[in-house]
Amino acid sequence: MEHIYVLKNLTCANCAAKIEDRIRALPDVEAADFAIGTQQLRVRGRQVDTPVFKDTVQAICDATEDGVVVEPFVRTPKGSEEEEHHHDSSLTAIIIGAIVMAVTGFTDWIPETAERIVLVLTYLLLGWRVLWGAVKNIVGGQIFDENFLMAIATIGAMAIGEYPEAAGVMLFFQIGSYFEEHATERSRSAIMEAVDMRPEEVRLVNADGSVTVTAPDTVRIGDLVEVRAGDRIPLDGTVVEGETRIDTAPVTGEPVPISAGPGTAILSGCVNESGRIVVRVDKELSESMVTRILDAVEHAAASKPRIDRFITRFARIYTPIVVALAVLTAVIPSLITGQWEYWIYTALTFLVISCPCALVLSVPLAFFAGIGRASKEGILFKGGASIEAMRAITAVALDKTGTVTTGRFAVQSVEGAKAWDELTVLGYAASLEASSTHPIALSISEEAKARHIQVQPVENLRELSGRGMVGTVEGKRILLGNRRLLDEEGITGYPQAPSAYGSEVLMAVDGSYAGRISIADSLKEDTVEAVAGLRRRGLETVMLTGDNWESANYIANEAGIQTVRAELLPEDKLQEMAQLRREFGPVMFVGDGINDAPVLAGADVGGAMGSGADAAIEAADVVYMRPGIGSVLKSFSIASSTLSIAWQNVVIALGIKIAIMILGLVGYANMWLAVFADTGVSMICILNSIRILYKNA
Repeated sequence: MEHIYVLKNLTCANCAAKIEDRIRALPDVEAADFAIGTQQLRVRGRQVDTPVFKDTVQAICDATEDGVVVEPFVRTPKGSEEEEHHHDSSLTAIIIGAIVMAVTGFTDWIPETAERIVLVLTYLLLGWRVLWGAVKNIVGGQIFDENFLMAIATIGAMAIGEYPEAAGVMLFFQIGSYFEEHATERSRSAIMEAVDMRPEEVRLVNADGSVTVTAPDTVRIGDLVEVRAGDRIPLDGTVVEGETRIDTAPVTGEPVPISAGPGTAILSGCVNESGRIVVRVDKELSESMVTRILDAVEHAAASKPRIDRFITRFARIYTPIVVALAVLTAVIPSLITGQWEYWIYTALTFLVISCPCALVLSVPLAFFAGIGRASKEGILFKGGASIEAMRAITAVALDKTGTVTTGRFAVQSVEGAKAWDELTVLGYAASLEASSTHPIALSISEEAKARHIQVQPVENLRELSGRGMVGTVEGKRILLGNRRLLDEEGITGYPQAPSAYGSEVLMAVDGSYAGRISIADSLKEDTVEAVAGLRRRGLETVMLTGDNWESANYIANEAGIQTVRAELLPEDKLQEMAQLRREFGPVMFVGDGINDAPVLAGADVGGAMGSGADAAIEAADVVYMRPGIGSVLKSFSIASSTLSIAWQNVVIALGIKIAIMILGLVGYANMWLAVFADTGVSMICILNSIRILYKNA
């Protein structure tokens, strides 16, 4: 079983990684993943939802980081979250420390002994949490952490007589930590605000027609809610009163609003643009689209990509290496030059620089921001690993119906024989098909209606299974169907070459060929542009479909798709996927049908249209709420930006730390710069990650 806990006040990425490791090592735990972006710990195993287990997690947190509070995860209403005030005491200490440092730094009348006493007291005021944390961690066998390193560095500074330096560095460290924590919280809030579209209140329509404002989690299936113009749809439901236009972009990314009236199903999170409507609730808040999107983002945040796991492992090695380098720096040059104080001071700066927090924080926050940005575009990545896998993709295989095309047949052309015009052919065909609900029949009827052709009465109408239809219109015997039907009736003269547009319906009147109607599934609006964009990114585009070769080739040519594989059964698609992987490398498959589930699961990355079957959505790595290939193209752009920013953060964190270490070795860096290499770099990485939310995809 899986259970979720919230670890409040845990903002140190390095401490979070240690807590995660210790929880994974517990006997009943199969997996444990902490997402610093959501502060959620997802634990899978036996009896992980018991009070005893919760107390165990709390004990692990207490032994690693002060102030962490473990609570079972409960989905709270939007807007009800309380602000945390655990920074207040730190802020007070910072203000006092800054005043003391200013007074001692700009006056020379204070006796040296008194000044040292004041500086030591200021140091203890600012750093008692750090010192206490270091003592606890040493007792618990944890040495290479931020508290221990800062404690040793600053105590060492006082040991060589640098009292102002020790107190000042602790002050600068606390200021940096304060702003780093606030920046982390702000960034988390910005990302969650971007994806949390849940309503804060709902206008419930009572039996007497009055309206009551109530909490959304109190509304039940079948209740009626009022949605005014400009309001967000609070819950999934069906319009029962009113006419309006709905902006679905917040959920699907579709820029064109849709018309909605009685009987129209609408999703929560969309915006009512014009008139007042009354909606019958079909799903409660916990099952509505706004909560499903939020759940998907939170779950994805806990799924760590390979780069995150690599950086966490690297940080465990990096810190001991830098500490060892600090020891060597303190001893070897001092033995050679005799300048012990100088080289010990340089070594102390290395201890501060060796804190891995910025490094460990740099990657998960970037991926969390990327997941949040994608959700704003109607793209739900199921984890950082899905984003990471997109980078390696070299070919995109697309299902045809419902993915490349709308899934709705439309008349592409009408051809009349020598004695027949196309309007007469279309009129006779529409007359025979008027009572049929077959997709091809509906497309013929819609085309006739669009051309204002009057449907005629039909006599002796019969359906010929697998061949077509026959009936009498205006005294003429009309045959409408496939080539097999015309061959059986001895009709000749029809074109031997199949239609270039896909499916065809042939017609004969009184024993003579009269014409044919070509019908094909129509492309989605953004297909041509999106396929061209995929090709510009260097991706091979492939169509895998169960349709016939003629229809598949026609659609592929229209869309600009390079490679076609047609007349495939579901198991054939899996074989073709293996072949494509041998030809092109890692392959992404995008589909929407229940028969696509196996190939979605077998692809290097599986993408499912949100309008498709539940089995396909469940098997996919990425879900596209907007039904178009444009979302696929956008997901590649977001994945690329996310990975680039994650690596930028790593380079920034390591680059600045290494640069300041080199400056320290040659005598141009001090402990103040070392603190910047810790907390300052963390803030840079946080701000760099957040720009994904505002970067054009």
